[in-house]
Amino acid sequence: MSRQNILITGASSGLGYTMAKMYAEQGRNLALCARRVERLEELRDEIAKLNPDVKVAVRSLDVNDHDQVFEVFKAFADDLGHIDRVIVNAGMGKGASLGTGYFHANKQTAITNFVSAIAQCEAALELFRAQNHGHLVTISSVSAVRGFRRAMTVYAATKAALSNLTEGIRIDLIGTPIKATTIHPGFIRSEINEKVKTVPFIVDTETGCKSILKAIEKEGASYYVPGWPWELMCRIMKIMPIGMLKKMS
Repeated sequence: MSRQNILITGASSGLGYTMAKMYAEQGRNLALCARRVERLEELRDEIAKLNPDVKVAVRSLDVNDHDQVFEVFKAFADDLGHIDRVIVNAGMGKGASLGTGYFHANKQTAITNFVSAIAQCEAALELFRAQNHGHLVTISSVSAVRGFRRAMTVYAATKAALSNLTEGIRIDLIGTPIKATTIHPGFIRSEINEKVKTVPFIVDTETGCKSILKAIEKEGASYYVPGWPWELMCRIMKIMPIGMLKKMS
């Protein structure tokens, strides 16, 4: 099924920004939201130059304002007539080792990456159940496979929770025309990690997003992207001794 009208959260930068441009090149209509609406307006202008036939609706959204999530998703459905696919992409990576005085940052990451993802999934599925079709995509991470240390501890836990949440949704949707897919990106250069210098197997944003979009279009259950090396690496990570995990993070 062709998913013509696509909603992306966290679209003002990073993966969301690049995915939006790539979908525009394919002629897909877009509903784009993020806190920085001025960045969205710049993106809309860029898309107009890339493909003037594409419809682009932009709205300000802080995903941690959960009531606003429902309002914005419904407004986007009105803007475009309906929504075919929602990509739950908004997230953050603040944090530090637990017990070192950074509870506020760890809590913020936990709420944004998981509790607010629940709100986005709820809002998307309300639309999809009402229209009896749709594709929910959650952007998790390869870090969901195991626990990690320091700044990654809470981040990895939220991504594991998001992956399990999406699997539960997928089970709940069996026998319906609604699909749910989890994408586990490996290390892709973006604003969330631009200050990190040494990252194994990292790829640029464009390369990473091409892999993400290719996986999304398959509409299967779960994907690790780019496929090489992350499909293999995640299998290894699942059985890796904990001491080796310490060296990776």
